[in-house]
Amino acid sequence: MSDQKTIGFLFIEGFADWEYGLLAASAVEWFGARAVSLTPDGKPVTGISGFKLTPDRSASINENTDLDAVAVIGSDHWAGKTPPDAAELLMAVASRGGVAGGICAGTLALARAGMFENARHTSNGRDWISRHESGYAGDGNYQDVPHAVADGKIVSAPGSAPGTFALAFLQTLYPEKGSELARMRTLFAKEYAEAS
Repeated sequence: MSDQKTIGFLFIEGFADWEYGLLAASAVEWFGARAVSLTPDGKPVTGISGFKLTPDRSASINENTDLDAVAVIGSDHWAGKTPPDAAELLMAVASRGGVAGGICAGTLALARAGMFENARHTSNGRDWISRHESGYAGDGNYQDVPHAVADGKIVSAPGSAPGTFALAFLQTLYPEKGSELARMRTLFAKEYAEAS
């Protein structure tokens, strides 16, 4: 893997606009990463806000051999009757030693791909993930916490935690950047401390 890390952000129709911005912008601006947008078929999708996203490429593993990490962004469609299958992409990135992450309903894609079998993880609540993906591999590893959880190269978060998702994802991708990540954490914490 090259010095510059490439992160794929997987979006589907109805993606949650607030869940990726902090991670994508921080990765590019502060860590020199390259962020690429993906959709299952390479076609545009529309977010909850109504903003239209035209992706850089599809989620095909053949188009994404350069990814060091992939972040699955939430959408109610992940919990629908016919959600896209992201397993092949997630497993390809993981097999190269890359980071696989999911936030909000994007965690369902990780559960379906078996990513949680040996990893502590979280989502939008134990009952919520079990209702949508009953008996998934690793359901006993669920952590009922309001912040992101990282275990090995797997990162997960509830939809209400884009800040800790960004931090946990970047800590997993850049373990050698401890001082920069500590400054980032302090910056985020200061906002919440002073707003309380």
